[in-house]
Amino acid sequence: MVDLDSLLTDLAAESAALETLVAELPEPDWSRPTPAPGWTVAHQIAHLAWTDHVATLAASDVDAFAESIRHAAEDPDGFIDRGAAEFLAPVPELTRRWRAGRSALDQALRRVPAGGRMPWYGTRMSASSMATARIMETWAHGEDVADALGVTRTPTARLRHVAYLGTRTVGHAFATHGRPVPDVQLRFELTGPDGEPWQFGPAEAADRVTGPALDFCLLVTRRRHPADLALVAVGPVATEWLGIAQVFAGPPGPARPPAGADAPGRPVR
Repeated sequence: MVDLDSLLTDLAAESAALETLVAELPEPDWSRPTPAPGWTVAHQIAHLAWTDHVATLAASDVDAFAESIRHAAEDPDGFIDRGAAEFLAPVPELTRRWRAGRSALDQALRRVPAGGRMPWYGTRMSASSMATARIMETWAHGEDVADALGVTRTPTARLRHVAYLGTRTVGHAFATHGRPVPDVQLRFELTGPDGEPWQFGPAEAADRVTGPALDFCLLVTRRRHPADLALVAVGPVATEWLGIAQVFAGPPGPARPPAGADAPGRPVR
């Protein structure tokens, strides 16, 4: 297990890496479209700032977060887009908000009592789970920004957090897609960025997924189509899961099409 301090250190590093990517962008480039239709680079950063804000409320102000839940229930299909729009601002102000929100979330998560669980949309989460989820989302939306800018990022060992969530949400992916949750466990044998083996699940499992950890993370965050990834599934459950893998909460959105397809796809936000 990874302790909270280590998770928050990795979250800060992942956020800083994304900030470095956009820090020197000319202001017009903040208006570049990203793979999420209707979302620019600025929308991606505003979304992260908004999510950090509501996560801070969940950790520190239950009543205020309950109000956020109420607004989400009134507009379940649009509240995420609305949150990003509400946090849009001129680039210097947007960057300041994002940076300040990251600091506030760090402090709020450190104050959550050991063993405590905070409310979230449709579930409850520990401080460690929230930090892990924020690493995943920061990395995934950072990938959208990198795609918009034509940048290929160097993967880091922080991807292990994303991969871990991907292996823990197999049942969720089936349920979210309206399919029976399988009663078998999967084995995942991934190769980390430095060549080290990352293994999850029982070694004796018949159904398994193997391949590069980067490709696995792109799959579970629905940032690439399975056909464009060097992942191999063995067994009927693993093969079916490969097409519906989804690490994040909420309903499934259309996945990106294979490379070269005409439609842009809509990675879930």
